[in-house]
Amino acid sequence: MCESEKTYFHACVLETLAILGFLAFFLWLIFHVKSPSYTIVDITIPKSSLENGGQNGYIVYVLEIKNSNTYYSIYYDTSLLTFNYGQDKVAEKTIPPFHQGTGRSRRRTVIDYMDANPQVWRAVCKSISNASAELKVALLTRIQYKTWGTKRHHVLDLQGLLPIGKDGKLSGKKKKIKLSYASKKLRTNSLRY
Repeated sequence: MCESEKTYFHACVLETLAILGFLAFFLWLIFHVKSPSYTIVDITIPKSSLENGGQNGYIVYVLEIKNSNTYYSIYYDTSLLTFNYGQDKVAEKTIPPFHQGTGRSRRRTVIDYMDANPQVWRAVCKSISNASAELKVALLTRIQYKTWGTKRHHVLDLQGLLPIGKDGKLSGKKKKIKLSYASKKLRTNSLRY
C-alpha cells in the first residue's frame, strides 16, 4: 500500500466518523424532550378569609404551565396540586387532564381557588398575621409525549416554597415561584402510576 492510499483511507475513516457524529447529535436533538415548567405566578388569600376568625378560608392561585418543546405536544393526566403548612395539608385541588400543543398553545394558565382545611386554617391565619407564613406547594402528575409514533410516559413530582406576607400575597423578592423536582426524601407517594 502506498502512502497516498493510506492517507486516502484515513481521510475516509475520519469523514465517516464525523458524519456519524453529526448524525448522532442531530438525532439526539430531535428525540430530546424537555419537561414542562410549572410556575406559581400569583397566590392570594383574601382578607375576608383572614378576618373571619380563622374558621373558613380559601386560597386563590394562578398556575402557569409552559411546554418548552418546539416540536412535541404533551398530554397531561390528572394533576394533584396541594398546599401544605408544615406537615399539615391546607388545601388540595385536582386539575383535570388536558393536552398542550406547540406554537401559541405552549403556555397554559390555570386560575382557580381551593377551600382550606378548617382544622389547619387557624394556624395559617395566625402565622400570616405574624408575617411568618410559608406554604409548601406540591404538584404530582403524569405526562405523555408523543414523538414520531412512540409514546413516552414521565411522572412529575414538583414542589416549591411560598412565603406569604401579612397582606395574604406572595412576599419577598421573587414574585413568581417556579416549581422544581422534589428531593427523594420529600417525595410523596400518594399517587402511584
